[in-house]
Amino acid sequence: MKKTVDELAIDTIRTLSIDMINKANSGHPGLPMGAAPAAYTLWSKTMRHNPKNPKWFNRDRFVLSAGHGSALLYSLLHLFGYGLTIDDLKQFRQFGSKTPGHPEYGETVGVEATTGPLGQGFAMAAGMAMAEAHLAGMFNRPAYPVIDHFTYVLCGDGDLMEGITAEAASLAGHLQLGKLIVLYDSNKISLDGVTDKAFTENVQMRFQSYGWQTLTVADGNNTRAIEQALNRARENVNRPTLIEVHSVIGYGAPGVAGTHKVHGSPLGEKETRLTKQGYGWNYEPFYVPAEVYHQCAKTSAKGESAERAWHVLLEDYAKVYPEKWRKLKSFLSGDIPVGYEQALPQYEPGVNGATRSYSGNILQALNKKWQQLFGGSADLFSSVKTYLNDKGDYQADHYDHSNIWFGVREFAMAAIVNGMTLHGGVKAYGSTFFTFSDYMKPAIRLAALMKIPSIFVFTHDSIAVGEDGPTHEPIEQLAGLRSIPNLNVIRPAEAVETREAWRIAIESKDVPTILVLTRQNTKTYEGEVLGAEAGVRRGGYVVSEAFSSQPEQGILIATGSEVALAIEAQKLLLNDQINVRVVSLPSFELFHRQSEDYKQHILPPNLTNRVAIEMAASFGWERYVGLDGKLITIDRFGASGKSNDVMKAYGFTSEHVAAVFTRLLQKQL
Repeated sequence: MKKTVDELAIDTIRTLSIDMINKANSGHPGLPMGAAPAAYTLWSKTMRHNPKNPKWFNRDRFVLSAGHGSALLYSLLHLFGYGLTIDDLKQFRQFGSKTPGHPEYGETVGVEATTGPLGQGFAMAAGMAMAEAHLAGMFNRPAYPVIDHFTYVLCGDGDLMEGITAEAASLAGHLQLGKLIVLYDSNKISLDGVTDKAFTENVQMRFQSYGWQTLTVADGNNTRAIEQALNRARENVNRPTLIEVHSVIGYGAPGVAGTHKVHGSPLGEKETRLTKQGYGWNYEPFYVPAEVYHQCAKTSAKGESAERAWHVLLEDYAKVYPEKWRKLKSFLSGDIPVGYEQALPQYEPGVNGATRSYSGNILQALNKKWQQLFGGSADLFSSVKTYLNDKGDYQADHYDHSNIWFGVREFAMAAIVNGMTLHGGVKAYGSTFFTFSDYMKPAIRLAALMKIPSIFVFTHDSIAVGEDGPTHEPIEQLAGLRSIPNLNVIRPAEAVETREAWRIAIESKDVPTILVLTRQNTKTYEGEVLGAEAGVRRGGYVVSEAFSSQPEQGILIATGSEVALAIEAQKLLLNDQINVRVVSLPSFELFHRQSEDYKQHILPPNLTNRVAIEMAASFGWERYVGLDGKLITIDRFGASGKSNDVMKAYGFTSEHVAAVFTRLLQKQL
């Protein structure tokens, strides 16, 4: 029997995936072969997208959470006209290609998110759906659904084993995100073997308990049933939907289908030949029938038509709601109001307070000037000071509100922030205690890899947390986060530095930002008021020059609240005729990017007597103090007690700082 063009297209996806992986001698053929019918049906029958304009804002989003099945996505992108060529497919998994081993946002047109670490794609998709609902709640009006699109996910058993999907699915169900639809490729196989060795839960009952609609497609090759399930999912706008599609991993491969052997290994020559015979596929590798290209081009044409209709709707919307249209345009562009910084708080020397409190005040000022802020906290609003006054709580009956109650779901929060950032139209942030950044690190790393400007606000930055003890006192977190490429980690010393840190975060286009803030009070000095605007942006600056006309004898370098200790120690040293400068170094990353001339101006090579002061692990400070320097840092866990007592016990007093520098100087004389 002659195949329909849809059946031919599905087998084209399968064989392209097989050929890519065979040529690379590396990859995961099982998922593309089994999930091809579901993915093709979604892309050709249901999903609204325009390959001619992949960044069309009102497009439906597709996230391949099971990123190891990247050959499936690349086949779809090629067939539907996103610009990937056959030559690109032949370069699968090769250095510098557009078809890397796992999908990478920004590297391949049409890839909505970097995926591969299982579960994160699912959570980022939830963030995309949250952003869509938020913008729709703010701007849609009767007869004018100017923001109206769905977010689709293809996930596997491994995704659903990850805890992050439980966190994200629970929140998505609570928020009734009806435009979030998940295709669950249920093949009961993971990398090592059958899933029932570790995963025997009733997934549908689990999702029903979260408040999701669940549907089943018994035969993963039944494209009609898949399309019907997708249509049912789209009709239920009050609940997200999980569609469990029962498939066979490596479908059609006679020797390995339905086993873990096809999960992550090329089929090889013999198995490929037998598989293609079973498909009735008598073509050379990387062949695409003309009728398949023609069929997929029809979808592209529908997407172009849909975008044109959307622009017509926007033109009418602009006439009826001119003020809302101006505001919507600014949201979609992401432009920051000119002169916004003039609305931020101004600070004078002598101001005393916690940087988390300054951050809260700055955030309120930003929100009055710029309405795109959209974020929240992992159940710590009252402590981290990130609640936007007068903006209300983002809930199913108030998508237009801006404060997200993430619940105690730190990992999902970080990935959702990434998803909202990827979606666009909002400036997304999440916040919690700094020690809990450990729960979030994989998503922070992915933000840095994707080069997206997500914002993560962390408070309670050190052993100064005190009574909560070592479980809540971060030690190694600063060093760990500083080691991530393309990530701005900023630990401001006081009010002015905190304001400038927020400006960096808001203005960033391709670097995520970590703000590390204190619960303990900090004091603002004149040098910080005068120098912080340029200094924080450069990662470091001289906050207090050496006092006397005598030659400088060394440098005290500090971050955060410890800058105040350094300045007080500088005064004590001067009493003993020891002349030093104090450098505030709020961001290693920003400082490292400066010219050698600037870095040597701040840290002159001839001033080798250096002491670094930071209530965190010493790792990384060696580059700034050198072999002759000393570190007042912490390479053990904290302790429970009054914050002042703990800090004193660990050597964080101005007297101890001065004494350490004095001993260092005496050794050099």
